[in-house]
Amino acid sequence: MIDTFGRSITYLRVSVTELCNLRCRYCMPENGVCKKEHSEMLTEDELIQAVEAAAALGITKLRITGGEPLIKKNIVSICRRASRVPGIREVCLTTNGILLPELARPLKEAGVSRLNLSLDTLDPQKYAHITRNGSLDDFWKGFHAALDADYQKIKLNAVLIGGFNDDEILPLAELTRKYPVDVRFIEMMPMCDSSGFGPEAYIPFTRVLEALPEAVPAAKDGGVAKLFHLPGALGNIGLISPVSAHFCGECNRIRLTADGKVKPCLHSNAEYPLKGLDFDGMKAQLEAAILGKPQWHGDLDAAHKSGAGRNMNQIGG
Repeated sequence: MIDTFGRSITYLRVSVTELCNLRCRYCMPENGVCKKEHSEMLTEDELIQAVEAAAALGITKLRITGGEPLIKKNIVSICRRASRVPGIREVCLTTNGILLPELARPLKEAGVSRLNLSLDTLDPQKYAHITRNGSLDDFWKGFHAALDADYQKIKLNAVLIGGFNDDEILPLAELTRKYPVDVRFIEMMPMCDSSGFGPEAYIPFTRVLEALPEAVPAAKDGGVAKLFHLPGALGNIGLISPVSAHFCGECNRIRLTADGKVKPCLHSNAEYPLKGLDFDGMKAQLEAAILGKPQWHGDLDAAHKSGAGRNMNQIGG
């Protein structure tokens, strides 16, 4: 489906839970989130019906997110059913990787073809700090389980934070020489839950290129990342710049929260509820959300917070 600004909307990010087994400082409050009643959240059947309605409008790609999607007990069933929806060509999943030793192969067998794993630092102490309770060893176990399961492409997502990991740009990028993965540096966004970070934390993607003078441009892969390549590397470096150089003009996605709200833009507080609707009702709301997608997300920087109205874990990373 084409929105009012000529963008073809083909990508739906589906959050299956607001909960997580980590507490990343830029994503969720230290004490976690208040659990909502089960009746407030989409059931598995409602979620699959929403995917079917989205596919009827031209959605071809799904990304399953959270919170942490792997803590959802029925995550394999959700992925299997979603991958079988007519019109859906690709099901991807974003995870912190902690539970992949048990789930990497079942997810692959269920139809998940690509994984994005969150990795902001290679230092165990800094990893424990940014996640508040995570173990870098657990991440690496999950990472190697994903490699062993032979996914098409694994991407490592590092949120770029000035004063925290900008001194690790080179070692993180070097992972593309050691493993067949892409490493993507994502500018930190000033969400409503990022008040613990000062202006110095918001550094532009150009800082990565300054740290990697060997990097040369690579062909785009259809996503929003600016791609670069290190000599001899097995994968690419991706730079995602929602703050310093937004890519709203080529945004092809909408989002579905775990409690059944369609967000046409991550940084807008506009939401279109699907919970309790039949197929036709969901399709109508999804169509309205696509037609309501704004031209751009407005100013984003340390002085201009996101208008999302939710924490990142409540939207879907």
